[in-house]
Amino acid sequence: MQKKHTFSVLVRNKFGVLARVAGLFSGRGYNISSLTVNETHDPAVSKMTIVTSGDDMILEQIYKQLRKLVEVISVTDLTGSLFIEREIALIKVKAPKKIRAEIIQVSEIFDAKIITVHKDELGIEIHGRADKIDNFIQLMSEYGIIDLARSGRVAISKESADGNGEISSATI
Repeated sequence: MQKKHTFSVLVRNKFGVLARVAGLFSGRGYNISSLTVNETHDPAVSKMTIVTSGDDMILEQIYKQLRKLVEVISVTDLTGSLFIEREIALIKVKAPKKIRAEIIQVSEIFDAKIITVHKDELGIEIHGRADKIDNFIQLMSEYGIIDLARSGRVAISKESADGNGEISSATI
């Protein structure tokens, strides 16, 4: 059975690391649903958040193959654990005057922001969990999406650094 998994991968911030990780996936026929990369608080280290899918055997292979790459410091499969994830999407939607108020109302329900207004279109920014953004995009597609840009998932574990799993209300 195909499952989506979110991997958090710490890598040395060196030329070609992204290409090697992407090559690992493409060379074995694995698909990447989402990939984000950025420096951490330490400029020598970057964090990759990779969302992929596959059965248990494929996901175990991905985990093992990532760990074998020289530049990889650590690999954490966040799936099944408590983790925080967010994405951002920018959506340009057809919005003639007769339905503009309806689109704005739906956007407000999703806590999305109208960022541009033109004669017959609206630019909307939305952030949050991937499923929230998926639902919003599905609703907006009924009005007619003109353009869409989506960031991909960023994620961190909710567990404390000592791994005891205690979560304070301030981190939720």
